[in-house]
Parts: sequence; structure tokens; C-alpha cells
Amino acid sequence: MSGTEEAGRTTARPVAVAAHWSARTPVLSGSLLADAGALRTYTAEAEKLLGELPAKPGRDPGQQQLATEVIDDQRRLRSAFLELHAERVYEELTGGLREHRTLSELVTAASEAFPGLTPTETQMAAERACATQADKDGREIDQGLFFHWVLRSPQAGPHLMQALLRPTRRARSLLGEFDRTGSLDLGTVRLERVDRAAHLTLCNGRFLNAEDNQLVDDLETAVDLALLDDRVAVGVLRGGKMTHPRYQGRRVFCAGINLVDLHQGRISFVDFLLRRELGHLHKLIRGVRVDGAWPRALVEKPWVAAVDSFAIGGGMQVLFAVDHVVAAADSYFSLPAAQEGIVPGMANLRLTALAGGRLSRQVILSGRKLWAREPEAGAVCDEVVDPKMMDASIEAAVARLASPAVVPNRHMINVAEEPVDHLRAYAAEFALEQALRLYSADVIDKVDRFSAGTSRERRTGSGS
Repeated sequence: MSGTEEAGRTTARPVAVAAHWSARTPVLSGSLLADAGALRTYTAEAEKLLGELPAKPGRDPGQQQLATEVIDDQRRLRSAFLELHAERVYEELTGGLREHRTLSELVTAASEAFPGLTPTETQMAAERACATQADKDGREIDQGLFFHWVLRSPQAGPHLMQALLRPTRRARSLLGEFDRTGSLDLGTVRLERVDRAAHLTLCNGRFLNAEDNQLVDDLETAVDLALLDDRVAVGVLRGGKMTHPRYQGRRVFCAGINLVDLHQGRISFVDFLLRRELGHLHKLIRGVRVDGAWPRALVEKPWVAAVDSFAIGGGMQVLFAVDHVVAAADSYFSLPAAQEGIVPGMANLRLTALAGGRLSRQVILSGRKLWAREPEAGAVCDEVVDPKMMDASIEAAVARLASPAVVPNRHMINVAEEPVDHLRAYAAEFALEQALRLYSADVIDKVDRFSAGTSRERRTGSGS
């Protein structure tokens, strides 16, 4: 078993462990081959030492200090390696930019092609097996570090951004069925074609449409299908009726990230926190990439979001990516991520563009809740209507946006409002900052207290 594989073990071994970490960090030469060898050798030695320590919950303070030192030294070397070689690494992982890989495929391929650069599947499986987020060594930070440098690259970054606009394999496999039936139940999202509109209904009802790994996958699949279906002119996003006791029978848009899943380590950095931003949210704005399409490779459509009850965290982020927002008069919007210790995705970029820095600071930094009836909510929603009028208002909005000239005009608005390179630069910083925040002491303390002190009725999530 290699040192890297050994690091995936979660049981302690009765082996004498060095009192300190004495390996010298290699000086990189600038040669990809030589530096990859140095990285492999150094991280193998580091992982061997980590494998001799107990799993994190069983470490004493001295052992944890040693583990932290070893892990941090590896990250310094990885960062230096990627600063020099991120572009060439990405070229090798994508066959000279000819292949298009998903986020998870990239980090897995990187761990195989460049041992020590990103966590192995064995190491990630060991992290997923931990009982709580606090029990992990935070190997997702190394994934964030990888994407930070890849997205910063002027060649690799744009290629990755474009690759992530391609339809998912799941969507492609379901397109024929949706074409025939006009409806699909994806699990947490229902998709239905009604006349020229695709209605995407969030139906994670027991958890107030709280976001988890499945919802992110289901929602990107549904967005892809709506964009790929030639009979669909407009997409509509709305929350379904709840089975949650407090909101029984009422529609809810979205309660944000599921904090219980976060506490228990079930929220994936790559497949949720990064994929959400560069997957369905980006596709709502840019469209889906289709090979051979003309005159543009991106198939775009206008989107309507209809907010019943509330749009919290990721739910509010959806509103920044659509063309028209209808909100019930008794609904509200909030971004409590900063209070929970994490970053609310692209909201810092998009809300600032829509509302300006001052209101953005109030909402993001201070946790201000915006009620739909407030004048400032006009930066977030276009119509505020009596809850009984929601259906009629949605139908009217769909009719307006189905006009043929809407698509080219929304395209030009989006080009002006959010240039792709501007988004890419933000995404590069976000990848690292969010990964670090996910394992910060204050975040772990907050989600632990939430899980321990909140009744089961309220354990539904409300976050980024």
C-alpha cells in the first residue's frame, strides 16, 4: 500500500510517531517532470506519517498539531507547484484541451496523473466516512486549491468554464424520455412542459427545499433538459407544496443549504458548492453548450423564478441568475451565509452588481432580511403580487418572455453585466475561500451547535 493510500485509513495503529515533522520542503525547479517527482516523493513521506497517527477524533493535542503542520506544509508545496504548472497540468488532464471533464473527474484524474496533487479516491472515501465535518482532515481544501489555480489560468480557466456548460450525461440520457412524455420526476425536482414553458418544481418538501448534493444534481439536469428541448421557449422555477409540519401544504421556494448535512459531512465541496455555481446557476445565465449548434454554440432561454414564502441562501442566488422574478407579497429573501461562516456563492458578485455595495453589505455581512414589499427588494424581484395571483403572474411573465427578440437581448445584457472572464476571476478566488471556510473552526462550531441545539422540526437548513 502506498503512502497516499495509507492516508485513507481511519483506524489508529500502535506505531511510534515522530515528535515533529522534519522533512524539508523541496525547491521547485520549473520543470514539470522534476517538480512532479519532488511533489510525489514529499507528499508520500508526509502521508506515511499521517497514516501512523490516529484518525482525527482520536488525536491528542500534540498529534493534532503535528498533523496540521504536515498538512499545511503539503499545501504550501501544492500551491507553489500549481502556480508554476497549473496550465500544463490541465492540458495533460484534458488531452491538450481536446477533452471536457467534470469537476469531480478532473480532481480524480489529477490525483492519478500527478500523485500528491489532489486527494485520492481512497482518501476522499475516508473523509466521507467520518461522522461529522469536524472529524475530517479537510482534504477538500486541496481540491479548492487545485481549482483556484486552474481557474486563474488564462488558458485552462476559460476552457474549464466552457466545459462545465455542456449538458450532463444524465440529462443527455433523459432527453428522449422528456421529449416523448413532457414530464420527469428527478427526485427532488419535477420537470413538466406546459405549452412553451418548462416548469421546474423543487419538491424536497420534507426539508423545505433545502439544498443537498442530490438537489444540485437534479436541478442541473432539469435546467439542461429545459434548454435542450426545442419545444421549450421559457423556463420557470418554483417551489412545490411542503410536507414539513410548519409549512404543510404551502409552497416554499428554497431554504438554502441543509445545515444538518453540512454538520454530518454530507455536503460536497466539488459536487455541491463549486458545481452549483459553475453548473446550473451559470447555465441559467449563459445557456447550455451544444456541439455544432449555429449561429452560437450556446443555447440560451429566458427564465422566470416565482418565490413563495422565502428564498434563502442558494434560493436567493437563483434570483440573480434569472430574467424575471415574481414574488408573493408575504415572501422574503435572505443570505445568512456570513452568519454561518461561509461565502454565499456568486451572490457577493451578483447582488453587488444589482443593488450596489451598501445594500449588499447589509444583506450579506449583517444578515439583513429583505421582505418583498420593501422598496429595496426591487433590486431582487420584478413583481410583488398577492399570493393568490402568483399563477396568473407567472403565466403573464412567460408570455412576455416568449418573444423571439428576448433571447438575443438577454444575451447582450448578460455579456455587458457579467463578462465571463470577470466571473472566472471571481470563481478562482471563491474556490479557495469557500474550501477554507468549510473547515474553519467557527463554521464547524456553528453547525455543531445548530445540529445539537435545534429541534428535529427545524433541522431543514437555511444557508448559502
